[in-house]
Amino acid sequence: MPLTSYYVINQALNGGKAINILDKVKNYREEENRLKWEGTFADYLNIIRERPEVAQTAHSRVYNMIKSSGVEERDGQKMYKFFGQEIFGLETAIERLVEEYFHPAARRLDVRKRILLLMGPVSGGKSTIVTLLKRGLEQYSRTDEGAVYAIKGCPMHEDPLHLIPHHLRNEFFEEYGIRIEGSLSPLNTMRLEKEYDGRIENVMIERITFSEDKRVGIGTFTPSDPKSQDIADLTGSIDFSTIGEFGSESDPRAYRFDGELNKANRGMMEFQEMLKLDEKFLWNLLSLTQEGNFKAGRFALISADELIVAHTNETEYRSFISNKKNEALHSRIIVMPIPYNLKVSQEEHIYEKMIKESDMSHVHIAPHALKAAAIFSVLTRLEVPKKQGVDLIKKMRLYDGENVEGFNSVDLEELKKEFPNEGMNGIDPRYIINRISSAIIRKEIPSINALDVLRALKDGLDQHASISQEDREKYMNYIAVARREYDEIAKNEVQKAFVYSYEESAKTLMNNYLDNVEAFCNKNKIYDPLTGEEMNPDEKLMRSIEEQIGISENAKKAFREEILIRISAYARKGKRFDYNSHERLREAIQKKLFADLKDVVKITTSSKMPDESQLKKINEVVARLVDEHGYNTTSANELLQYVGSLLNR
Repeated sequence: MPLTSYYVINQALNGGKAINILDKVKNYREEENRLKWEGTFADYLNIIRERPEVAQTAHSRVYNMIKSSGVEERDGQKMYKFFGQEIFGLETAIERLVEEYFHPAARRLDVRKRILLLMGPVSGGKSTIVTLLKRGLEQYSRTDEGAVYAIKGCPMHEDPLHLIPHHLRNEFFEEYGIRIEGSLSPLNTMRLEKEYDGRIENVMIERITFSEDKRVGIGTFTPSDPKSQDIADLTGSIDFSTIGEFGSESDPRAYRFDGELNKANRGMMEFQEMLKLDEKFLWNLLSLTQEGNFKAGRFALISADELIVAHTNETEYRSFISNKKNEALHSRIIVMPIPYNLKVSQEEHIYEKMIKESDMSHVHIAPHALKAAAIFSVLTRLEVPKKQGVDLIKKMRLYDGENVEGFNSVDLEELKKEFPNEGMNGIDPRYIINRISSAIIRKEIPSINALDVLRALKDGLDQHASISQEDREKYMNYIAVARREYDEIAKNEVQKAFVYSYEESAKTLMNNYLDNVEAFCNKNKIYDPLTGEEMNPDEKLMRSIEEQIGISENAKKAFREEILIRISAYARKGKRFDYNSHERLREAIQKKLFADLKDVVKITTSSKMPDESQLKKINEVVARLVDEHGYNTTSANELLQYVGSLLNR
């Protein structure tokens, strides 16, 4: 059946809506053809004369790939957009990885002669980082900036510049500004003589695109049973069926250059569970990283240019370095700690991403349900602070970028320095998602809230095999802390929804406050609107509002002056200062009004048989929670019932 017929059928099956997936496949195929290039070595020299970046090393290619996605600086920290949509809360670890490894390695400094080992707890993001690098390289090799060229027909996709004889490489550098490292492989040495009669200018070159599936420029090695694991998996093997044809095991045509190290040449090689490898495998890595070559078959050393990256957990790493046999490898490894995320808001993003990728994406998860779980998991990862006046909750908030009265950025940096290895222990994101799944199945309706999640987390602690009794008791306490934090959030949500129904009251209260603040700051009297009598500013009214957001007696003057300055700034721009012009003042007004309305809210939310006016108020609040706060009808009513029970305690 022709392609157009499938297209018409797809349109018919989808109510006339065209599915353009086949068009996209066609476009991709056309793009593949467009990327194909083939020419002689002489043609290739013309390309690198115009675009020297084509001849970059593997480490340089990875660094430039990361940088090409964009870098921005936020609060003195570099944020790499390459990792931005997949890695959350690990900005410091990522910055260190890029600036301490990839950047100097791209500049041919000695760190490129080291194995990169990502070390951290389970489900902390190590595998995700490696996967991003591999997928990124596949895409980058399809761009003009990341184009890669190789000797045509070479199973190792060899760098064409290896064709330049060693005695001419200094002159080549002077003319092209490109350094050449490595020697021509045994197979291409033979091909140069037999197929091209030694004329390097005629050797055919082709453009390649990296692909892990097709084993081009990206390799992955996973240890298996040490007794059956063969070094050939890394370095290739003799093809015994061809020895009769070529006469010798030392003929490169009788060798399969199909090991993972062969296929990963020019790109990157991932070693999964590297520290579990047999010693003979690790020694091959020593030669490759330090000298840029490895031994295969009965040949001279084979050159390879590739990034070696591995990942492991802290326990295995400690065991590895304690073994004296591994001392030679210690100095050839650069360890990059990848801890758990320690920011509540970023932890929420991790859960959102994991849920989106699962079959749970249709389930309504009430606002703040994931935040409650994130508070719990981050608390399990934090070390109890030594700094005076800082408890675990304040530390958690400071880490998440929140303003905590009495503390600043200097205090935050001091807290981070107290425990350099913080975040290497605690509850992992996968456990949280597993428990959320359990909550969904248990409730049997497509909607869960924070209480469902916290209950599931609590029930699951007994089933968590790796948690000690001491940690279990501590974690139970953290669930209680997360519950108290959620209680405040829940009350605040209902407060905002209720206060909106009394918006005129909120505006009147704010205007009264502003009149008194203006009189206080200007040392004036105010006039009673009913009697016209002069009065001192109402200190009791102002403090009753300011205390709602924790403004201390000592800080009240500065806060009031800040409000007055904001009013003046609005006036200069011809704008009117209103209820939404100052976020903290709006919050204070809402809380004050909510406190005054507490009895009304309590009666309205807890009444089993609400009267007509109460029912109207409840419906208004539910509608606001649904329309503006992200709830559905079920979760909004559950929230109101819960807050009603809190207020009646």
